[in-house]
Amino acid sequence: MRLFLQFLKFVGALIVAAVFIGVGIASTYGTKWARELPDFRQLDTLSLGAITRVYARDNSPLGTLVPKVGDQKVSRTLVKLDEISPFMTAALITNEDRRFFQHYGLDPYGIARQFRRLSQKEDVQGGSTLTNQLVRNTLLLKEYQLARTPDRKIKEWMLSVLVERAFTKEEILQDYLNAIYWGDGGPVELYGIYSASQAYFGKAPRDLDLAQSVYLTTLVPSPRGRYNNYPNQRGYMRSLLTRMVQDGWVTQEQANAAWKEKLVPRGWQVAYDDQGKLTSSKLVDKTAVYQKAVTTVRYPDFVQQVEQELVARLGRDKVYGSGGLRVYTTIDPRIQAAVEKASLNAQIPPRTTLAAVISDPFNGDVLGMIGQKLRPGVTPPEWNNAAQGQRQIGSTIKPLLYTTALSTDKFTQLTTRDDKPISFPCPSCKGGFYAPKDFEGEMTFRNMTLREALDRSLNLPTVRIADDVGLPTFFGKLKELGIPPNDGTGLAAALGAVETTPVKMAAAYAPFANGGLYHPPRYITRVTTARGEVLYDVVNEVERPKRVWSPQVAYLGLDMIQGVVNDLTTSQGGFSEPARIPGWPVGGKTGTSNGPKDLWFVGVNPYYVGAVWIGIQQGGNMATNIYSGVWAPPIWHNMMVSALAGKTARDFGPPPPGIYKTALPPIGPLQTVQVAMLDPRFRDAANGVPEQIPARPQYQEVGLGSSDPSTTVIYVDITTGRLATEFTKPANIAPRRIYTSQIASYASDGDVTPLPDETADPAAVKAFHQSNGNLPITTPPAPPTPPKPGS
Repeated sequence: MRLFLQFLKFVGALIVAAVFIGVGIASTYGTKWARELPDFRQLDTLSLGAITRVYARDNSPLGTLVPKVGDQKVSRTLVKLDEISPFMTAALITNEDRRFFQHYGLDPYGIARQFRRLSQKEDVQGGSTLTNQLVRNTLLLKEYQLARTPDRKIKEWMLSVLVERAFTKEEILQDYLNAIYWGDGGPVELYGIYSASQAYFGKAPRDLDLAQSVYLTTLVPSPRGRYNNYPNQRGYMRSLLTRMVQDGWVTQEQANAAWKEKLVPRGWQVAYDDQGKLTSSKLVDKTAVYQKAVTTVRYPDFVQQVEQELVARLGRDKVYGSGGLRVYTTIDPRIQAAVEKASLNAQIPPRTTLAAVISDPFNGDVLGMIGQKLRPGVTPPEWNNAAQGQRQIGSTIKPLLYTTALSTDKFTQLTTRDDKPISFPCPSCKGGFYAPKDFEGEMTFRNMTLREALDRSLNLPTVRIADDVGLPTFFGKLKELGIPPNDGTGLAAALGAVETTPVKMAAAYAPFANGGLYHPPRYITRVTTARGEVLYDVVNEVERPKRVWSPQVAYLGLDMIQGVVNDLTTSQGGFSEPARIPGWPVGGKTGTSNGPKDLWFVGVNPYYVGAVWIGIQQGGNMATNIYSGVWAPPIWHNMMVSALAGKTARDFGPPPPGIYKTALPPIGPLQTVQVAMLDPRFRDAANGVPEQIPARPQYQEVGLGSSDPSTTVIYVDITTGRLATEFTKPANIAPRRIYTSQIASYASDGDVTPLPDETADPAAVKAFHQSNGNLPITTPPAPPTPPKPGS
């Protein structure tokens, strides 16, 4: 007996020791797993990848931006539980977790069933609660994608208990319905009840009936496989309806009516008898119906750029965060229609495509964009040549070089350079020299003015100008204009050996039309959350446009590109005559790269700036007898005519102070051309030394009432009611007499000093005019004696 008692004590001690060891091991691993658990409170603000909606300038919808899981796009719109049909929630609970409202995250019956299957060496399946599945598809999604391990299951259970303690059953059910995977939507993956109900039935979740809810629920365990076999799916539906009656969610009459409903999931052709028996079924369209349901987008080229700018500005998590965003863009459907019409009707060389863009030169807004040649009944390639295609710009670069030259004290439009052969040392060039030629070998062998050289797009005078200006100066200006040349580019850059996009070329030409300010291309004006919180508003934009030319130099450049279009006809050697628009002032320039590979026209009018590019999508040479003037200017002309329809014709506005006109010398084909010249007294202003500008004459207070010591005159921006700044369009500046005490109410960020009363403080008036050189004047200075022609 004693030996037996000692044996029992020994066995008991072993059992106690084993228990303590087991508890210790469990505690150790439990502590480790607890430290590795993600914060379950993330479910409050979990980013499920909600759809971001995009709108045009007139607030009409453009489409949606859908996020990606891995390389696959995801369609998901978050909805609240009260926006979902009660049939849907009842069917889901019956099918996935019948004891959902009784357990606390873990279902003992389900866990026991899993252990039984493990003991019998069967696959482990089922037994997961809705809470388990929610945790698996959100908080532990990355771990489940990497590997399936035992400790991962323990973490799932631990998190489920924590989630059940912190959230209500309704919150868990709502998150589950928004997170669950519902199948392959063609170009996107379907997540959440909203995408599923739209994709399979074209309905909002609240409008799903019992039969549709049962169908969607029975897809959940294997949506891809079950969708493809509708006859088998009917068996799952019958079983679920029976269990819903057993659980008291629906009556037998409701279940019978649902079974007899002639249900037709998208993509299927099916027929039934009166008792609900399937008599025929055929899957006729597996993916296209989904695509129509979830990925309709207007202006895809533009929306693609919106997405890139949005992600760069706010970050991917914010763009595709919980609830999605509302994005308001610059696109103008009327202007977009003009660009599309021009693309559709465009005549272009064989094997080529095109890109075109129209922007607002006064703020950089992209108003219309096409990245491919449009053809009736043909879906264009996805590549957006307007914003993605880096192409050599050819002679469209020349106005930028010539204007840079005019900003120095070495050049005017009357300055001459030789149109004769020249070569420059070039170690990397064949033979050690760079020896450019004029287009098709045309050469005049004479001296000519800058005006004529640009009108005729001659290369030899151009490289001489670039050499005189200096490549560092020219390249610095190109960088300011958003089109920096590649490293190692030499004088060939002056003839267009620089690559950029049509969108950026339009932005580089905009300063000609707006008085010398560079605005980066802009696609977005406002971004809010779904609840209306403002994340970005262009009205609050702190970044100001960059001044790249003085108003005087910008006007000189504008005068030159207007000459390119209007001075010469095609028969006289001009390339841009087809861009002319009767009744409208137009300026611009063609461009043809070597090969030729690229054909361009970039131009401005008083309302818009635009660019057209033509070339082979994959690159390569077109026929040797092709040049830009035949192809690109007519397309630009056609899209601008449509864009300007209904607009009141106007000019570019009066020249700024210090500009006068003079005649070209009677050399070559330009016999009666008047060109813009810069008063030498304003030369320093062109070079950024405003304090040396002569004091401007005082303003006349016509129509502003009598001079009252208690009042003053200010110049306001009539579009904002605030003080005008150097960025205010001249046409929007107007004088206003106000009481001095009211000045503060007109102030704004970056405003100018208000104009004092002339009779009260003449010295202050002089200081005002010296510091605000952008305001219009009533009496221009008398023009000086024109300089003699030549260099």
